[in-house]
Amino acid sequence: MSTTQKILELNAFDMRSGQGLDPAVKALVARRRRTFGPTSMLFYNRPLNLVRGEGAWLFDADGSRYLDAYNNVPSVGHCHPRVVDAVARQMATLNTHTRYLYDHVYTYAERLLATFPGEISNIVFTCTGSESVDLALRIAREVTGGTGFIATENAYHGNTTTATEISPSSASAEAPASNIAFVPAPDSYRYAGDAAGDVLHAAVLAAIAKMQANGIRFAGMIADSVFSSDGVFPGERGFLAKTVDAVRAAGGLYIADEVQPGFGRLGETMWGFQRHGVVPDMVVMGKPMGNGYPIGGVAVRPDLLQAFGSRAGYFNTFGGSPVASAAGLAVLDVIADEQLQTNARETGAVFLAGLKKIASDHASIGDVRGCGLYLAVEFVANRETREPDTETAVAAVNALRERNVLVGTAGQHGNIWKIRPPLCFNRDHVDIFLEAFAGVLAAGAPARDRHQS
Repeated sequence: MSTTQKILELNAFDMRSGQGLDPAVKALVARRRRTFGPTSMLFYNRPLNLVRGEGAWLFDADGSRYLDAYNNVPSVGHCHPRVVDAVARQMATLNTHTRYLYDHVYTYAERLLATFPGEISNIVFTCTGSESVDLALRIAREVTGGTGFIATENAYHGNTTTATEISPSSASAEAPASNIAFVPAPDSYRYAGDAAGDVLHAAVLAAIAKMQANGIRFAGMIADSVFSSDGVFPGERGFLAKTVDAVRAAGGLYIADEVQPGFGRLGETMWGFQRHGVVPDMVVMGKPMGNGYPIGGVAVRPDLLQAFGSRAGYFNTFGGSPVASAAGLAVLDVIADEQLQTNARETGAVFLAGLKKIASDHASIGDVRGCGLYLAVEFVANRETREPDTETAVAAVNALRERNVLVGTAGQHGNIWKIRPPLCFNRDHVDIFLEAFAGVLAAGAPARDRHQS
């Protein structure tokens, strides 16, 4: 029987063990543990010692090449030459704080805002998604006068103190703050069709009512539109709309966390919230907007920013710096010129169909789902009861790693593969992945090495 796991426990290497490791890797693990301390985590039973990246590939110090089907931060591909060149040229020209005028910073802001609905016409740049979430929550509190927030039960929204409070997947063992309510994610595997949205809507209404009964003024709800850390539940188009309506009817704001589903990843739309026909009050973004360069942002309705600015202030030394803006502009150019949103839609559909075909004959897999280049494979102990099977999921992740293909795990029980490759992932990459996936299932998911458990 699976138990709820925190994000740092998912597919984590036991840092105390060096059994079976190459001596050079073992020495690096020891150095990491000595310098980074006990909170630093590594993936896989055999950690990777990476030295280079290119497109959808990562290269180990031993010369091995790995197909990366996990990392969304290098959104347009590892070390994309256009992003690298833009950053290098700007770094050689000027990089300073944001209290000076600099033309292309505003060019980037205009280009980025043009991808949003017209109601969202201001942006505040930050350095990370965590900072973006923190600022969005501050704005919501200031504008509504409330302190109550709703998030999903296994969400991850960042690692500042405030962002951690609404990130149960990484929070401490302490009880959640009294002003924070967590609701179940819309589990489209266990609630088919519109039912998943109905369950979410009912849970949000109940959470708002409980806050009001306890004298807590409701400020808003934050959600990742594909519910990434909850287990990847894109669901039916539009199911979020009535929940967003309920949030606003109660005087709250809707904050869309687009760090993971944004920038064309879902294929159908540039932003995940657009699949649901809603216009958020704020949208938060993070490092994928700069292909890994430290940049984040809050796109926001101007009336909200005006109200916030009349009573408070915000300044970020390097949020939207010249170099960060150069990276962001290059990413937008690459997405457009290389038609990466179209690629996400078309390649993602082929990928999803291939995964479903292979998984259909294996009882250990209960569900395969996804949208664009954001996919999930859910491992279960029993297809009838749909009981999560964490051990098999993690063992299979490591077996796939031994076939030089990388994915991660997600969900409350860590039994769900999160497949989230760079947007340059193409059909040749899909074929490589599917061959490895079929091989892992045909071999039977091996028991996890007990010395790493």
